[in-house]
Amino acid sequence: MATNGNSPSPAMGEIIQLNVGGTRFSTSRQTLMWIPDSFFSSLLSGRISTLRDETGAIFIDRDPTAFAPILNFLRTKELDLRGVNISVLRHEAEFYGITPLVRRLLLCEELDRSSCGSVLFHGYLPPPAIPPRKSSSAPDERPGPSGAEGFTRVSPLPHPSLSDSPCDDTEKLVPIVDPRKVLIVAGHHNWIVAAYAHFVICYRIKESSGWQQVFSSPYLDWTIERVALNAKVVGGPHGDKDKMVAAASESRIILWSIQDGGSGNEIGVFSLGVPVDDLFFIGSQLVATSHTGKVGVWNAVTQHWQVQDVVPITSCDTAGSFLLLGCNNGSIYYIDMQKFPLRMKDNDLLVTELYHDPSNDAITALSVYLTPKTSVSGNWIEIAYGTSSGAVRVIVQHPETVGSGPQLFQTFTVHRSPVTKIMLSEKHLVSVCADNNHVRTWTVTRFRGMISTQPGSTPLASFKILSLEETESHGSYCSGNDIGPFGERDDQQVFIQKVIPITNKLFVRLSSTGKRICEVQSVDGTTITCFMVRECEGSSRMGSRPRRYLFTGHGNGSIQMWDLTTAMDTANKGEERRKEEVGGPTEEELLQLLDQCDLSASRCATPSISPAPSVLHHARLRESCSSLQLQSQEPVPESQATYGAVRPYRESPLLARARRTESFNSYRDFQNFSLSRGVLDNTGQTSNCG
Repeated sequence: MATNGNSPSPAMGEIIQLNVGGTRFSTSRQTLMWIPDSFFSSLLSGRISTLRDETGAIFIDRDPTAFAPILNFLRTKELDLRGVNISVLRHEAEFYGITPLVRRLLLCEELDRSSCGSVLFHGYLPPPAIPPRKSSSAPDERPGPSGAEGFTRVSPLPHPSLSDSPCDDTEKLVPIVDPRKVLIVAGHHNWIVAAYAHFVICYRIKESSGWQQVFSSPYLDWTIERVALNAKVVGGPHGDKDKMVAAASESRIILWSIQDGGSGNEIGVFSLGVPVDDLFFIGSQLVATSHTGKVGVWNAVTQHWQVQDVVPITSCDTAGSFLLLGCNNGSIYYIDMQKFPLRMKDNDLLVTELYHDPSNDAITALSVYLTPKTSVSGNWIEIAYGTSSGAVRVIVQHPETVGSGPQLFQTFTVHRSPVTKIMLSEKHLVSVCADNNHVRTWTVTRFRGMISTQPGSTPLASFKILSLEETESHGSYCSGNDIGPFGERDDQQVFIQKVIPITNKLFVRLSSTGKRICEVQSVDGTTITCFMVRECEGSSRMGSRPRRYLFTGHGNGSIQMWDLTTAMDTANKGEERRKEEVGGPTEEELLQLLDQCDLSASRCATPSISPAPSVLHHARLRESCSSLQLQSQEPVPESQATYGAVRPYRESPLLARARRTESFNSYRDFQNFSLSRGVLDNTGQTSNCG
């Protein structure tokens, strides 16, 4: 046994006794010293102080299991990987500074990696050039139609402050957004739009040439939080071949028209007067909604922007030309956008109450299913909705019930937290609640296309889509990282699971059962900052079918594409061979991901103690925490925001009040929470999500 590992002139044949994590190893000094500048050469030369156990052996507080193959490599210069975790072994080899071993292990890890991706990798759009800033001049404000409120048309940028906003000379403290990373990806038909912090880029796909950039917006002075795209505009300002793209920040919305050749013109800048929570197109109408109860509509035919006051909105969905609104008073309202131009004279949208929840609970999630018979009879409609108390209800209107309105068909009370998402389709009913994205699914029985009570909906699956995120994420985070479900066809509806906020891996899971379809990992190792699933029209050749793609936006500004149609076909072919179905990340995969994430500064996107994202809407939900949250006493410096690092969590007054009320099980509880007043009182605070 070595008596003095720090001897200045030791014999190279001296025996060294090591205690690695409680396991004894004996080797020669020559074995440990043949690699220069390693941990052992520094240790045995005296540059690193040693700690010895009671027997005099040098103690090293590391994993003894991983040390054994490292010592064998030092002895024989050969590597046996049987039963060895390459990632763990490389981590330990890096600690000990065994450079030749690290290089070999890196090559082993790269065997299954390629910058060209796996068989599912479909394409790569490089980071675009940042557009120049738009030259500023005196703003031109034009009033809207007489009586229309909240109308502001400003051109060009920068935009003036809103007249109805309180004056505040103090600058808002908002999260700093990297101008290079992709915040949101949205799509329509064969077009996609990528929203960056201060500009948007539009791409389109052609069968022969693939994806090509066709439009770049000017550089905006404000940070984009929402984006919408319409690739098939009927009756646009420059004809039916127009495309339109809109971007929103806080209460402001800017709208561009894109001609067939790719040149774009600014249509105008509009104001909703309150923060925009949802931005989308219904036909040729641009629609913006806010949780405060305002709906703004711009019509491509009449060229008018109009804002209407409604009850505070907690969810919304579209069906054909109809906009359906779930509100905090327990009512579901609808607006027929086809009648919009006829109502311009008296400047009022026709808002009609469709149904009222029997328990007066806030409607926190909404899904409309148009049956094949809807095209024959417009009175044939089915709606599933979730409430702030966790109830899931299905209401149905058939031609024979037109006179009395929709009838309550089914009620499920399996959730104990507010329902945040719901999807009703031909074969399945899927609901998600705020308890760490807990999902419940049912099979739907139909007779001649009509939902049936015999035998009725039966439970199918229960699982979670665990998703952590930064506690102070930007307002665009929720729009760009929506878990789904995506898709219209039952057998291909999927959830996209992003387990930790800063990661390069996503899990694609079937929405009906939670089964894992595939996992994707960025081909260049960059962080995935947003994602979206879109079905693009296939080849014009007869017999071709549309293909579904997963688009991922990345921290370096690139967009990567993944072929989910191939993934689904592969999963279905291998279904018979697999006895055990894998859902989200396994325990081992989850722990590996969590090793990259500071749990003291992360939380679940849908904590069980908070209202649904549509109750406080996305911007307010980020102020809540989850059961996985560990309180951090010291803030993490922004300069240390590396891979896996996130900002610390600070409990908000909103959350403290939610803790005291514990739940939102009734409309009265919801009123006590003072949604509209409480949120409006805090509009000056930083929005943590969107």
